[in-house]
Amino acid sequence: MADVKFTYRDAVAEGIAREMRRDPSVVCLGEDIGAAEGVFKTTVGLFKEFGPSRVWDTPISEQAIVGAAMGAAMTGMRPIAEIMFSDFLACCWDYLANEIPKARYMTGGQVTVPLVVRTANGGGLGFGAQHSQAVENWALTVPGLKIVAPSNPADVVGLMAAAIRSDDPVVFFEHKALLAGSGPRPPEGHLVELGQAAVVREGTDVTVVALASTVPMSLKAAEQLAGEGISVEVIDLRCLIPLDMRTVLRSLERTSRLVVVEENPYQGGWGGTVVSVVADEGFEMLDAPIKRVAGANVPLPFADSLEAEVIPTVDKVTEAIRRLSAY
Repeated sequence: MADVKFTYRDAVAEGIAREMRRDPSVVCLGEDIGAAEGVFKTTVGLFKEFGPSRVWDTPISEQAIVGAAMGAAMTGMRPIAEIMFSDFLACCWDYLANEIPKARYMTGGQVTVPLVVRTANGGGLGFGAQHSQAVENWALTVPGLKIVAPSNPADVVGLMAAAIRSDDPVVFFEHKALLAGSGPRPPEGHLVELGQAAVVREGTDVTVVALASTVPMSLKAAEQLAGEGISVEVIDLRCLIPLDMRTVLRSLERTSRLVVVEENPYQGGWGGTVVSVVADEGFEMLDAPIKRVAGANVPLPFADSLEAEVIPTVDKVTEAIRRLSAY
Protein backbone atom coordinates (compact mmCIF):
# COMPACT_ATOMS: atom_id res chain seq x y z
CA MET A 1 0.00 0.00 0.00
CA ALA A 2 1.31 3.47 -0.94
CA ASP A 3 2.70 5.63 1.84
CA VAL A 4 0.26 8.56 1.71
CA LYS A 5 2.18 10.34 4.45
CA PHE A 6 5.31 10.64 2.31
CA THR A 7 5.55 14.41 2.04
CA TYR A 8 7.33 16.68 -0.42
CA ARG A 9 9.81 17.67 2.33
CA ASP A 10 10.37 13.97 3.15
CA ALA A 11 11.05 13.40 -0.54
CA VAL A 12 13.84 15.99 -0.61
CA ALA A 13 15.75 14.27 2.20
CA GLU A 14 14.98 10.81 0.81
CA GLY A 15 16.09 11.75 -2.69
CA ILE A 16 19.40 13.11 -1.40
CA ALA A 17 19.96 10.12 0.91
CA ARG A 18 19.43 7.60 -1.88
CA GLU A 19 22.10 9.27 -4.01
CA MET A 20 24.50 9.63 -1.07
CA ARG A 21 24.19 5.89 -0.41
CA ARG A 22 24.75 5.12 -4.07
CA ASP A 23 27.68 7.48 -4.68
CA PRO A 24 30.27 8.37 -1.99
CA SER A 25 31.31 11.49 -3.91
CA VAL A 26 27.95 13.15 -3.11
CA VAL A 27 28.17 15.65 -0.24
CA CYS A 28 25.85 18.33 1.16
CA LEU A 29 26.64 21.83 2.36
CA GLY A 30 24.56 24.75 3.57
CA GLU A 31 23.29 26.68 6.56
CA ASP A 32 21.79 24.60 9.39
CA ILE A 33 21.46 21.45 7.26
CA GLY A 34 23.33 19.21 9.75
CA ALA A 35 22.13 18.65 13.32
CA ALA A 36 19.34 21.22 12.82
CA GLU A 37 18.15 19.21 9.76
CA GLY A 38 17.29 22.30 7.71
CA VAL A 39 15.10 25.32 8.35
CA PHE A 40 12.34 23.62 6.30
CA LYS A 41 13.23 20.13 7.65
CA THR A 42 14.31 18.97 4.20
CA THR A 43 17.58 17.37 5.37
CA VAL A 44 16.16 15.24 8.18
CA GLY A 45 18.32 12.20 8.94
CA LEU A 46 21.22 13.08 6.65
CA PHE A 47 23.66 14.23 9.34
CA LYS A 48 22.81 11.25 11.53
CA GLU A 49 23.38 8.76 8.70
CA PHE A 50 26.34 10.31 6.88
CA GLY A 51 28.05 12.43 9.53
CA PRO A 52 30.05 15.68 9.39
CA SER A 53 32.43 14.41 6.70
CA ARG A 54 29.62 14.46 4.12
CA VAL A 55 27.06 16.91 5.56
CA TRP A 56 28.71 20.28 6.12
CA ASP A 57 27.19 23.17 8.06
CA THR A 58 28.46 26.44 6.66
CA PRO A 59 28.68 30.07 7.73
CA ILE A 60 25.87 32.42 6.71
CA SER A 61 27.41 33.26 3.35
CA GLU A 62 25.80 32.27 0.08
CA GLN A 63 29.00 33.15 -1.76
CA ALA A 64 31.00 30.80 0.47
CA ILE A 65 28.48 27.98 0.06
CA VAL A 66 28.30 28.11 -3.73
CA GLY A 67 31.98 28.93 -4.16
CA ALA A 68 33.00 25.93 -2.06
CA ALA A 69 30.55 23.74 -3.97
CA MET A 70 32.07 24.85 -7.27
CA GLY A 71 35.58 24.04 -6.11
CA ALA A 72 34.48 20.65 -4.78
CA ALA A 73 32.72 19.83 -8.05
CA MET A 74 35.73 20.78 -10.13
CA THR A 75 37.90 18.36 -8.14
CA GLY A 76 35.75 15.25 -8.43
CA MET A 77 32.94 15.56 -5.89
CA ARG A 78 29.22 15.94 -6.52
CA PRO A 79 28.14 18.60 -4.03
CA ILE A 80 24.58 19.58 -3.20
CA ALA A 81 24.56 23.17 -1.99
CA GLU A 82 21.52 24.56 -0.20
CA ILE A 83 20.61 28.24 -0.48
CA MET A 84 17.96 28.66 2.21
CA PHE A 85 15.62 30.95 0.20
CA SER A 86 15.75 31.32 -3.57
CA ASP A 87 15.68 35.11 -3.14
CA PHE A 88 19.22 34.76 -1.74
CA LEU A 89 20.56 33.45 -5.04
CA ALA A 90 21.15 37.14 -5.71
CA CYS A 91 23.84 37.03 -3.02
CA CYS A 92 25.90 34.47 -4.99
CA TRP A 93 24.88 35.50 -8.48
CA ASP A 94 28.41 35.93 -9.82
CA TYR A 95 29.17 32.26 -9.15
CA LEU A 96 25.81 31.11 -10.48
CA ALA A 97 25.74 33.29 -13.59
CA ASN A 98 29.40 33.84 -14.52
CA GLU A 99 31.52 31.02 -13.12
CA ILE A 100 29.67 27.72 -12.61
CA PRO A 101 27.75 27.49 -15.92
CA LYS A 102 30.69 28.59 -18.07
CA ALA A 103 33.60 26.50 -16.75
CA ARG A 104 32.88 23.39 -18.84
CA TYR A 105 32.49 25.43 -22.03
CA MET A 106 35.52 27.66 -21.45
CA THR A 107 37.80 24.69 -20.75
CA GLY A 108 36.62 22.74 -23.77
CA GLY A 109 35.15 20.07 -21.51
CA GLN A 110 38.35 19.53 -19.53
CA VAL A 111 36.64 20.71 -16.33
CA THR A 112 33.08 19.82 -15.38
CA VAL A 113 31.06 21.30 -12.52
CA PRO A 114 28.57 18.58 -11.52
CA LEU A 115 26.77 20.30 -8.67
CA VAL A 116 23.19 20.89 -7.55
CA VAL A 117 22.07 24.16 -5.98
CA ARG A 118 18.90 23.45 -3.98
CA THR A 119 16.70 26.28 -2.83
CA ALA A 120 13.26 26.96 -1.32
CA ASN A 121 11.23 28.93 -3.83
CA GLY A 122 7.92 30.70 -4.22
CA GLY A 123 5.13 32.42 -2.33
CA GLY A 124 1.75 31.64 -0.88
CA LEU A 125 2.88 31.53 2.75
CA GLY A 126 3.09 35.22 3.60
CA PHE A 127 6.88 35.42 3.98
CA GLY A 128 7.11 38.89 2.48
CA ALA A 129 8.88 40.50 -0.46
CA GLN A 130 12.42 39.22 0.28
CA HIS A 131 11.50 35.60 1.08
CA SER A 132 8.60 34.73 -1.25
CA GLN A 133 9.76 35.24 -4.81
CA ALA A 134 9.56 32.62 -7.52
CA VAL A 135 12.84 33.15 -9.34
CA GLU A 136 13.11 30.33 -11.89
CA ASN A 137 13.17 33.07 -14.52
CA TRP A 138 16.44 34.41 -13.05
CA ALA A 139 18.18 31.11 -13.76
CA LEU A 140 16.47 30.82 -17.14
CA THR A 141 18.46 33.81 -18.38
CA VAL A 142 21.79 32.00 -17.81
CA PRO A 143 23.02 29.60 -20.52
CA GLY A 144 24.65 26.50 -19.06
CA LEU A 145 22.33 25.91 -16.10
CA LYS A 146 19.73 23.16 -15.94
CA ILE A 147 16.55 24.15 -14.09
CA VAL A 148 14.29 21.75 -12.16
CA ALA A 149 11.06 22.53 -10.26
CA PRO A 150 9.09 19.42 -9.17
CA SER A 151 5.42 19.50 -8.20
CA ASN A 152 5.06 16.25 -6.20
CA PRO A 153 7.09 13.96 -3.90
CA ALA A 154 7.77 11.21 -6.44
CA ASP A 155 9.15 13.72 -8.93
CA VAL A 156 11.27 15.29 -6.19
CA VAL A 157 13.01 11.94 -5.67
CA GLY A 158 13.31 11.08 -9.35
CA LEU A 159 14.45 14.49 -10.50
CA MET A 160 16.88 14.81 -7.58
CA ALA A 161 18.57 11.61 -8.69
CA ALA A 162 18.86 12.85 -12.27
CA ALA A 163 20.10 16.27 -11.13
CA ILE A 164 22.83 14.86 -8.89
CA ARG A 165 24.01 12.51 -11.63
CA SER A 166 24.13 15.28 -14.24
CA ASP A 167 27.58 16.47 -15.30
CA ASP A 168 26.14 19.96 -15.76
CA PRO A 169 25.14 22.29 -12.91
CA VAL A 170 21.48 22.13 -11.88
CA VAL A 171 19.39 24.63 -9.95
CA PHE A 172 16.72 22.66 -8.06
CA PHE A 173 13.74 24.73 -6.94
CA GLU A 174 11.70 23.26 -4.05
CA HIS A 175 8.41 25.11 -3.63
CA LYS A 176 7.73 26.11 -0.03
CA ALA A 177 3.94 25.90 -0.42
CA LEU A 178 4.25 22.24 -1.52
CA LEU A 179 6.46 21.00 1.33
CA ALA A 180 3.60 19.65 3.45
CA GLY A 181 1.83 17.98 0.53
CA SER A 182 2.04 14.19 0.28
CA GLY A 183 1.98 11.43 -2.29
CA PRO A 184 3.15 7.88 -2.99
CA ARG A 185 6.71 6.95 -2.03
CA PRO A 186 8.53 6.00 -5.26
CA PRO A 187 10.37 2.68 -5.51
CA GLU A 188 14.12 2.34 -5.07
CA GLY A 189 16.00 3.36 -8.19
CA HIS A 190 13.28 5.84 -9.22
CA LEU A 191 14.70 8.22 -11.82
CA VAL A 192 12.94 10.96 -13.80
CA GLU A 193 14.82 12.13 -16.87
CA LEU A 194 15.56 15.84 -16.95
CA GLY A 195 13.60 17.62 -19.66
CA GLN A 196 10.65 15.23 -19.82
CA ALA A 197 7.32 16.91 -19.12
CA ALA A 198 4.36 14.92 -17.79
CA VAL A 199 0.73 15.03 -18.92
CA VAL A 200 -0.86 14.85 -15.48
CA ARG A 201 -4.46 15.19 -16.71
CA GLU A 202 -5.73 14.45 -20.20
CA GLY A 203 -8.22 16.73 -21.92
CA THR A 204 -9.50 17.86 -25.30
CA ASP A 205 -10.55 21.51 -25.05
CA VAL A 206 -7.69 23.53 -23.49
CA THR A 207 -4.03 22.80 -22.72
CA VAL A 208 -2.69 24.22 -19.45
CA VAL A 209 1.08 24.33 -18.98
CA ALA A 210 2.20 24.61 -15.35
CA LEU A 211 5.23 24.19 -13.09
CA ALA A 212 5.72 23.40 -9.39
CA SER A 213 2.92 24.93 -7.28
CA THR A 214 0.83 25.89 -10.30
CA VAL A 215 0.42 22.20 -11.21
CA PRO A 216 -1.93 21.25 -8.32
CA MET A 217 -3.54 24.66 -8.76
CA SER A 218 -4.26 23.91 -12.42
CA LEU A 219 -5.52 20.42 -11.58
CA LYS A 220 -8.03 21.90 -9.13
CA ALA A 221 -9.19 24.35 -11.77
CA ALA A 222 -9.52 21.54 -14.32
CA GLU A 223 -11.60 19.49 -11.88
CA GLN A 224 -13.97 22.40 -11.30
CA LEU A 225 -14.35 23.09 -15.01
CA ALA A 226 -15.08 19.45 -15.80
CA GLY A 227 -18.44 20.04 -14.15
CA GLU A 228 -19.10 22.75 -16.74
CA GLY A 229 -18.26 20.44 -19.61
CA ILE A 230 -14.80 21.91 -20.27
CA SER A 231 -12.10 19.27 -20.76
CA VAL A 232 -8.69 20.53 -19.62
CA GLU A 233 -5.34 18.88 -20.29
CA VAL A 234 -2.68 19.77 -17.70
CA ILE A 235 1.04 19.50 -18.45
CA ASP A 236 3.64 19.57 -15.68
CA LEU A 237 6.83 20.87 -17.30
CA ARG A 238 8.99 19.61 -14.39
CA CYS A 239 12.05 21.34 -15.92
CA LEU A 240 12.65 24.63 -17.69
CA ILE A 241 16.07 23.57 -18.99
CA PRO A 242 15.89 21.18 -20.78
CA LEU A 243 12.46 22.45 -21.88
CA ASP A 244 10.10 19.82 -23.28
CA MET A 245 8.14 21.75 -25.88
CA ARG A 246 7.37 18.60 -27.88
CA THR A 247 4.87 17.49 -25.24
CA VAL A 248 3.27 20.95 -25.25
CA LEU A 249 2.97 21.05 -29.05
CA ARG A 250 1.57 17.52 -29.22
CA SER A 251 -1.10 18.55 -26.72
CA LEU A 252 -1.99 21.64 -28.76
CA GLU A 253 -2.57 19.43 -31.79
CA ARG A 254 -5.53 18.04 -29.84
CA THR A 255 -6.82 21.10 -27.98
CA SER A 256 -5.83 24.14 -30.11
CA ARG A 257 -5.98 26.40 -27.02
CA LEU A 258 -3.23 27.24 -24.52
CA VAL A 259 -3.08 28.72 -21.01
CA VAL A 260 0.28 29.07 -19.27
CA VAL A 261 0.23 29.33 -15.46
CA GLU A 262 3.39 30.58 -13.75
CA GLU A 263 4.29 32.21 -10.47
CA ASN A 264 7.11 34.28 -11.96
CA PRO A 265 6.19 37.91 -12.63
CA TYR A 266 4.49 38.34 -16.02
CA GLN A 267 7.33 40.61 -17.09
CA GLY A 268 10.19 38.25 -17.98
CA GLY A 269 8.51 35.07 -16.71
CA TRP A 270 9.27 31.64 -18.17
CA GLY A 271 5.81 31.53 -19.70
CA GLY A 272 6.92 34.11 -22.23
CA THR A 273 9.47 31.61 -23.55
CA VAL A 274 6.86 28.86 -23.84
CA VAL A 275 4.49 31.22 -25.63
CA SER A 276 7.17 32.39 -28.07
CA VAL A 277 8.03 28.82 -29.07
CA VAL A 278 4.34 28.01 -29.61
CA ALA A 279 3.91 31.15 -31.70
CA ASP A 280 6.95 30.21 -33.77
CA GLU A 281 6.38 26.46 -34.18
CA GLY A 282 2.69 25.88 -33.47
CA PHE A 283 0.84 29.01 -34.59
CA GLU A 284 -1.31 27.19 -37.13
CA MET A 285 -2.59 24.83 -34.41
CA LEU A 286 -4.15 27.68 -32.44
CA ASP A 287 -7.84 28.51 -32.60
CA ALA A 288 -7.65 31.25 -29.95
CA PRO A 289 -5.18 33.70 -28.41
CA ILE A 290 -2.72 32.33 -25.85
CA LYS A 291 -3.42 33.31 -22.24
CA ARG A 292 -0.85 33.70 -19.45
CA VAL A 293 -1.77 33.64 -15.77
CA ALA A 294 1.29 34.98 -13.95
CA GLY A 295 2.46 36.94 -10.95
CA ALA A 296 2.04 40.70 -10.93
CA ASN A 297 5.05 42.97 -11.42
CA VAL A 298 5.16 44.15 -7.82
CA PRO A 299 7.08 43.13 -4.68
CA LEU A 300 5.17 40.38 -2.92
CA PRO A 301 2.99 41.66 -0.07
CA PHE A 302 3.25 40.17 3.42
CA ALA A 303 -0.50 40.08 4.09
CA ASP A 304 -2.17 36.87 2.89
CA SER A 305 -5.10 38.68 1.33
CA LEU A 306 -2.82 40.98 -0.65
CA GLU A 307 -0.44 38.19 -1.67
CA ALA A 308 -3.38 36.31 -3.17
CA GLU A 309 -4.06 39.34 -5.36
CA VAL A 310 -0.51 39.18 -6.74
CA ILE A 311 0.19 35.49 -7.42
CA PRO A 312 -1.86 32.95 -9.43
CA THR A 313 -4.82 31.28 -7.72
CA VAL A 314 -7.28 28.56 -8.65
CA ASP A 315 -9.96 31.17 -9.32
CA LYS A 316 -7.70 33.12 -11.69
CA VAL A 317 -6.77 29.96 -13.58
CA THR A 318 -10.40 28.83 -13.78
CA GLU A 319 -11.53 32.18 -15.18
CA ALA A 320 -8.75 32.26 -17.80
CA ILE A 321 -9.60 28.74 -19.01
CA ARG A 322 -13.33 29.47 -19.05
CA ARG A 323 -12.87 32.60 -21.15
CA LEU A 324 -10.49 30.91 -23.56
CA SER A 325 -12.75 27.90 -24.09
CA ALA A 326 -15.57 30.28 -25.02
CA TYR A 327 -13.49 32.27 -27.51
